Amino acid sequence: MMHAHLDEIIAALADCLPPVMRWGGAIAKRLRHFDISVGGKESGNANTDALTLADLSVQELLVAALRDADPVLRTCRVEGEEATGDMGLFDDRASLSIAIDPIDGTKQYRDRTGNGYSIIVHLHDAQSPYYSLVFAPEMGASGTWVEVGPDCLKCGPDDTTRPARQVLDQLPEQQTGDRQPGRGVYLIGFQKEDTSCARQVDAIGLQGRTSDEMQGSIYPLMASAQYTGSLIHSPNIYDFPVSMHIARKLGGDAVWVHNRRPVHYRDLWLDTRADMLRFPGVVACSEEPTVVEQLCDLSESWNQIRYR
Repeated sequence: MMHAHLDEIIAALADCLPPVMRWGGAIAKRLRHFDISVGGKESGNANTDALTLADLSVQELLVAALRDADPVLRTCRVEGEEATGDMGLFDDRASLSIAIDPIDGTKQYRDRTGNGYSIIVHLHDAQSPYYSLVFAPEMGASGTWVEVGPDCLKCGPDDTTRPARQVLDQLPEQQTGDRQPGRGVYLIGFQKEDTSCARQVDAIGLQGRTSDEMQGSIYPLMASAQYTGSLIHSPNIYDFPVSMHIARKLGGDAVWVHNRRPVHYRDLWLDTRADMLRFPGVVACSEEPTVVEQLCDLSESWNQIRYR
C-alpha cells in the first residue's frame, strides 16, 4: 500500500527520535535508582502489570518530541502503550501510526534484575512496519541501538561523545549473506507456562529463553544474529513488531502458528486487563523460514486464548 508522505515521515522520525530516545534512556537510568512503581494494570501477569514513573515520563517526552518536530508527523496516529502525552493532537483516522513502548521489559527494569529493557518507536500501517528505532540504555557501556528502515538494518553501541544521529549513521549494516543466527528463541505471554513452553522449544533443537532467562533485549539480539527469533502468545503492537520488521528485512517472517499466515495489524483485540492492543493467538517469528516452520509445527495445537 502506498502512503502519501511516507518517505518524508520516515525521514522526520529518523531525524527527531535518536536524541530524544537517548534523553529518555538517561531519565530511565536515573529513575531506576528510586522506588517508582505505580499501579494501574491488573491482568494477573507480572511482566504485563509492571508500570513505573519511567514508563509515563519517557512516553510523555517521546510524544512531545513527535508533536514539536516536523508537522508531517501529526498526519499520523500515535499509539502509546501508556495513556499519557498529547496523542489527541495527532490524526486518529490516519492509515499510518507511530507506536510507542516507552519501557519494554518494565518488570526487569523495575525489579533491577537485568539491563535488557529498551525504548521503542515504530511506524506501521495495517499491514507492515516501515521504520523502527530501539534504544537499550544499559546494554553495553553507553547503550545499544537498533534501526530498521527501507534501506537499512543497523545495530551497535551508542557513543555519547557524538550526536545520536551521527552514531546511527556510522553503525555498520547487518548483512544477510554471511549471517549464522544463534539458536535462541524468546518466549513470553504464555502466563504461568512460559518456562515449560521454553523447554519444549529446547527439545526441538532450539534454545527457548523466557524473559528471566534472556540476557538483554530481543531486538539487538535478533539484529546482531545472536538470537534467531521469538515465539509469543498474543504479542502487543508496541514492541513485538520490531522483531517482525527485523525478520522480514532478513528474508524471514512473523506468522500465526494456527494458520501460518503472515501477521498484520487488521485483527487486533483490546486486552482490557492490561489496557493494550494485541495480535491474537500465538505468533512465531524468525529470520529463518525453517525455524518459523519448526516453531509452528511445535505450537500449532497450543491454546490460542490468552486468558483461559
